[in-house]
Amino acid sequence: MTQTQLISVLALLNVKNIGDATAKKLIKYCGSAENVFKEKKNNLLKIDGIGELIIKDLYNPVHFKLAEEELKFVNNNQIQLSYFTDATYPEKLKHCLDGPVLIFKSGNIDLHNKKIISIVGTRQITTYGTAFCEKLIEDLSPLNPVIVSGFAYGVDICAQKTALKYGLQTIGCLAHGLNQVYPKVHEKYVAEIEKNGGFITDFWSKDNPERNNFLRRNRIIAGLSEGTIVIESAEKGGSLVTADIATSYNREVFAVPGRTDDKYSAGCNNLIKHQKAHVLTNAADVIYILNWKIEEEKKNRVVQKKLFIELDETEKNIYAFLQKNGKELIDIIALECKLPVHKVSTTLLNMELKGAIRPLPGKMFEAI
Repeated sequence: MTQTQLISVLALLNVKNIGDATAKKLIKYCGSAENVFKEKKNNLLKIDGIGELIIKDLYNPVHFKLAEEELKFVNNNQIQLSYFTDATYPEKLKHCLDGPVLIFKSGNIDLHNKKIISIVGTRQITTYGTAFCEKLIEDLSPLNPVIVSGFAYGVDICAQKTALKYGLQTIGCLAHGLNQVYPKVHEKYVAEIEKNGGFITDFWSKDNPERNNFLRRNRIIAGLSEGTIVIESAEKGGSLVTADIATSYNREVFAVPGRTDDKYSAGCNNLIKHQKAHVLTNAADVIYILNWKIEEEKKNRVVQKKLFIELDETEKNIYAFLQKNGKELIDIIALECKLPVHKVSTTLLNMELKGAIRPLPGKMFEAI
């Protein structure tokens, strides 16, 4: 795309009342952003959903002046641009109606043919959340997934620091332009993240990290990945917004269960209770739900790394039975393993928490 074409795209995006979905509609009708500004007003008004209010501000010359200034900033700082039809534009984001028309990138981002997950949650992460996040990424690391998050306090930075620890590509989605770092204390991680990953935003250099911007950037976090994981969340929070957006994109959502009286597990527990998220107890759940194909050697390391060490004799007996026979009813498990049903019920619950088995509809269970 030429510099002139980019200026037209930026100018269109700067028009009040024209968001990404509307901009795409106008570009599709006119053939390009340049042609939008050349098209007669009466013709634009014939487009479904386009009214006087939307194009009222379209012909203000200030849009081109600001667009030129922004492009100058981009060029001077070697920022990468991806237009929504470019090959460099994230493939999964292309399928989102409200995905950004133009994204700004820094670092060494590679999203081609990758397993990509987003990890989000509260800024007040607990020791439980920290331990779970670190263990999850450690166990997934042999599959070399890309870890996407929001570079904020708490769960976000925990996920991204852990990704760096295991040599995984990580991407921070920002709620402001690439001319600044927020929070400032995270500036020390920027260079390392850009070395193996980077940052993505659709905000200009003039945009500051305001509350509404964080909510808007959540669509990028959800849109980049095939699955969004909520580690911890209070009853209300930005990570729940991200989960809702992911659901609207027909992406998988996972939530880590916690104690019923734990403030920062309330959001996750509600997602699970209302069947808006899969229960996430370990890495095997992600692999299974997302249908990630892995070599047997990697599967053994990730899924069964410490399985038999952690199982007692009764659990080993039930696990061996399920491995041999596949999914089975709880009554049949009790009968074949020569155990009372109440004993099997308790044991299966413990095994589920350990990640050894998975419950299925109809009181059936299967080994992972």
